[in-house]
Amino acid sequence: MSVAIVTGASRGLGLALTRELAAAGWKVVVDARDGRQLAAATAELPGVIGLPGDVTQAEHRAELISAAGPVIDLLVNNASLLGPSPRPPLADYPPDELRRVYEVNVFAPLALIAAALPRLAAGAAILDITSDAAVEPYPGWGGYGSSKAALDHLTAILGVEHAGLRIYAVDPGDMRTQMHQDAFPGEDISDRPPPEDSVPGLLALINGSHPTGRYHAADLG
Repeated sequence: MSVAIVTGASRGLGLALTRELAAAGWKVVVDARDGRQLAAATAELPGVIGLPGDVTQAEHRAELISAAGPVIDLLVNNASLLGPSPRPPLADYPPDELRRVYEVNVFAPLALIAAALPRLAAGAAILDITSDAAVEPYPGWGGYGSSKAALDHLTAILGVEHAGLRIYAVDPGDMRTQMHQDAFPGEDISDRPPPEDSVPGLLALINGSHPTGRYHAADLG
């Protein structure tokens, strides 16, 4: 049985991917900060172990690794933090809020990868979920976008430092998720595709042999 860790899996892309992995017979260890929501979302998914907690906490990361077991085939760093909404200009960004965005979007994924490395199988895949805001300078996206740019670069560096693994930064594209709604408060985002539409691209990386790099899910699915 293949084993995966997927963070931020109580809703949106993380939950959509977890459903597909569970249906394919994977053991999937998942987390989210809202334990009640996580339990409700994953209760009927076979092979899924839900561990509520904050991925920025070392103790919680250790719990995820322990629950996965001695060999891990896939790590998906999906948990993300948008930051304040409405989105402030970068010069007005509250420093404590920006620090928290980087803790969730940059430092936690790197720390979880570092903790998982001794257990990652040869050829295992790491997917770091990024955004077009990492490369496009959208007004109001300075906190989130710069954190995803940092995630992109550390993913690329890990890729050259660990040639025996498949390490990907993957942009899922616009999705009809709560985070996207929070980014555009009061706006109608019903024209955005559901997160399930991005999952085939992620599965193409997970199940395929694409070289380490940065990808758009829409180009793969």
